[in-house]
Amino acid sequence: MIIGVPKEIKTAERRVALTPAGARSLTAASHTVFVETTAGEGSGFEDDLYLAAGAEIRPEADQVWNEAEMILKVKEPIAPEFDRMRPGLILFTYLHLAAAADLTARLLAARVVGLAYETFQRSDGSLPLLAPMSAVAGRLSLQAGAYALETNNGGRGVLLSGVPGVRPAKVVILGAGVAGLNACLVAVGIGARVCVLDINQDRLEALSHLTSGRAVTLMSNEVNVEEEVSRADLVIGSVLIPGARAPKLVSREMVGGMKPGAAIVDISIDQGGCCETSCATNHFEPTYVEQGVVHYCVTNMPGVVPRTSTLALTNATLPYVMEVADKGCHRAIEDNPEIASGLNVLEGEVAHEAVARSLGLPWRTPN
Repeated sequence: MIIGVPKEIKTAERRVALTPAGARSLTAASHTVFVETTAGEGSGFEDDLYLAAGAEIRPEADQVWNEAEMILKVKEPIAPEFDRMRPGLILFTYLHLAAAADLTARLLAARVVGLAYETFQRSDGSLPLLAPMSAVAGRLSLQAGAYALETNNGGRGVLLSGVPGVRPAKVVILGAGVAGLNACLVAVGIGARVCVLDINQDRLEALSHLTSGRAVTLMSNEVNVEEEVSRADLVIGSVLIPGARAPKLVSREMVGGMKPGAAIVDISIDQGGCCETSCATNHFEPTYVEQGVVHYCVTNMPGVVPRTSTLALTNATLPYVMEVADKGCHRAIEDNPEIASGLNVLEGEVAHEAVARSLGLPWRTPN
């Protein structure tokens, strides 16, 4: 199979979908890899490393898109890339279609085969291709929260860890999945007062055990969320329903009841955000203030640490990429339920129930 790796063009996105080591694995299996020139530079991977791995460098993005049978990306296509999509092209990337009706319409019109990293799901419910970036985003959320709490950025001037004689900040984490767990570990590690809310009792028990009780755990319901958010210096939203829009757990009224200068970091923003006041931002303008609360809602948080993120992403995606390349997309979908769960659009139709329900569209299971 001919596999194309274009350069990411989303604002401040420096990740790349494939490392040179990943390219070597694919070329060693007799596949052809085209990489757009400088695609890996932002992650510290020069063109020479791809050439040494057996990949070919293409100077123009159009060449990569036109010649490839499967395109590997990190982020969803944006406007300049829409006309490069064509019927039958396999697009393997993060799509987050539940909160992107316009993009979904473009993919359906182009009749591409859309495999979305974020909906690949194992039989135990885990999300193997979302997990590495969720871990990165969860850990980054404390850095982003610390930044948002600085007075220069509109925050209330609270140090998350506190100092001897001064109470540390209160961090409230909504969701105890991979992102929430990693946020909790960092928050506990720096000495913040941490409360985690989730609807899964088993997750809460595991997290409490993992932190030796240093994180308070609460069942997530409207009363508990409202109470904890009102007391928080920093709220981290890490709620996820695979393939669907994130539920709005924090209402506008709850945000209005927060401390002046408190902060919200909404990791769920790719799926629409879990706060009613959340609007997508980027790394150049990451924050805004609404109702006296600083919001950090960057849609590609891991892009700010591209080398770590690229290495972690390729570690997770490469086995699936290899299977699709070896077998072809249709056979890979038939043989592997995890790949089937990643299928979001197929030749003009939505093929994932949660995506379809979020957008109010019909869907079908491919046969």
